[in-house]
Amino acid sequence: MIRKGFILLGAMSLVLFTSCKDDASKKIKSENVAQAAERDAVAKNFAAITFDKTEHDFGTINEGDQVETTFKFTNTGNTPLLISNIKGSCGCTVPKDYPTTPIAPGDSGKFTVKYNSTNKPNLKTNTVTVTANTEKGREIVRIKAFATPNPELEAKRAKAKADREARMKAQQEAQKAASAKTEAGHNH
Repeated sequence: MIRKGFILLGAMSLVLFTSCKDDASKKIKSENVAQAAERDAVAKNFAAITFDKTEHDFGTINEGDQVETTFKFTNTGNTPLLISNIKGSCGCTVPKDYPTTPIAPGDSGKFTVKYNSTNKPNLKTNTVTVTANTEKGREIVRIKAFATPNPELEAKRAKAKADREARMKAQQEAQKAASAKTEAGHNH
């Protein structure tokens, strides 16, 4: 049985090595090479976005402030730029007013990003993703702000945290009591 396996393996190896002796370059058709080169050249034709800035720092603001900035850009590619979507990384970062029609090579556009700092104290950095027909398919810009905590909101957050902790402690104690009661019932 083992001998038949070695013979079969040897025969397969012989077929494999003899079939690879053909010159692969003889099998290539010149018209296919030309078509592939043309296809690859077309595939490199992307729109490209060049922003006037890729990050905007609102600086120090008060918690609860709503601020906005505008990102300007130019299509530095060689095909029309098509923006299919612009989305913020969270609900407090809302892009709006982006162009929905093609932007020709060399032309410019802009969109606005509004940031709501309510319940967002301290330093926050958020991203805005632009989905477009660029080589990467997505471009990212950032906004950041340091929101000075609002004392009223801080007090509400502290109370809510204390209430949560008290509920959790009560639940844990109830679970311990139920567990102890169950164990006591099993010790008869």
